[in-house]
Amino acid sequence: MATDVKVPTLGESITEATLGEWLKQPGDAVAVDEPIASLETDKVSVEVPSPVAGTMGEHKVQPGDTVEVDAVIASIEEGSGGGSAPAPSAAPAPAPAPAPAPAEAGQQAPAGGDDVAAALSPSVRRAVLEHGVDPSTIKGTGKDGRITKEDVEAAAANKGASPAPSPAPAASPAPAAAPAGGRNEERVRMTRLRQTIAKRLKDAQDTAAILTTFNDVDMSAVMEARAKYKDLFEKKHGVRLGFMGFFAKAVCMALKDVPAVNAQIDGDEIVYKDYADISVAVSAPQGLVVPVIRSADAMSVAEIERTIGDFGKRAKSGDLKMEEMKGGTFTISNGGVFGSLMSTPIINPPQSAVLGLHRIEDRPVVIDGEIAVRPMMYMALSYDHRLIDGREAVTFLVAVKNAIEDPTRLLIDL
Repeated sequence: MATDVKVPTLGESITEATLGEWLKQPGDAVAVDEPIASLETDKVSVEVPSPVAGTMGEHKVQPGDTVEVDAVIASIEEGSGGGSAPAPSAAPAPAPAPAPAPAEAGQQAPAGGDDVAAALSPSVRRAVLEHGVDPSTIKGTGKDGRITKEDVEAAAANKGASPAPSPAPAASPAPAAAPAGGRNEERVRMTRLRQTIAKRLKDAQDTAAILTTFNDVDMSAVMEARAKYKDLFEKKHGVRLGFMGFFAKAVCMALKDVPAVNAQIDGDEIVYKDYADISVAVSAPQGLVVPVIRSADAMSVAEIERTIGDFGKRAKSGDLKMEEMKGGTFTISNGGVFGSLMSTPIINPPQSAVLGLHRIEDRPVVIDGEIAVRPMMYMALSYDHRLIDGREAVTFLVAVKNAIEDPTRLLIDL
């Protein structure tokens, strides 16, 4: 008996998605709840589990197709494929023309054969591509022998993270030999997430009156505190002490002093909020995502650091949930981790402001009439001038600067 596989409920207000890739091919054995496909929404990737154990049947849609919630995308023949997921083959057949598992546009199929590649979940596929390891050489420790992301990371560590030799792309349409001096082009379909990012950012430019104000901050005090207490902090709280915890707390205090920065425009009304849900921009393989630290103003530095660390890990593995990226009253974006000296960040609608952090570098500054070298960072506040006046924007930025340069203020709420 055939059972239909339908697009699951994707979350509030999300009615459709794009089929990213098939994880199982027709004829493959599947277990109950085993991922058989991945979907891309405008926020995160979602795996579609098998509702029954059996054999994978017909694919009714192809990668790149748009599918609505509850739409039938495949069928599974019950009972004819066993109740457990097949273990990855240790020696995949070297046949030159098997039916390859569709790879994401612009990505090369992992070394080791299509059978192994097809059995990997999206997060494991990303880890394989990131570390350049051959999945056919990895012994899976997951359920029924499935390879986990931790298995990939362990294999990469054992090999010194050196990438395996890359074979020719399995499904590349490029010609076998390009003429000398020839130039090639490749067209890759934008993911739904990237399309949404593009639309939202353009909408922000078209709607808000965006202005940016700058300041710089002496990071000496925070760096000294971090160096002094980082080991004790990690031992007690189980998380590393970074800079984002300090900045998030400083932002929450400044938002209380300048509530307009934490507000938003709704029609002809201004909505003020007595809480601070801080969005933090996190880099993920599929693009920039912005999960939200709920009620950050009520959290300790340790709780904030723990939350941000968890977001970062799950963003890389594609495991962030859609509800974790909804809402947010203010955004912090740290381009400094990529080496940015200065930038003008763009607002994340319907928020009214975003704080951009940048790299720390030693610069000469004048202190009490003397030239001294200090670790300095440029900060940039982009804000919606329809709601926030220049005086309020500068006041907010100075409040953050003062709290970072004198972290004691964070303890006594000054």
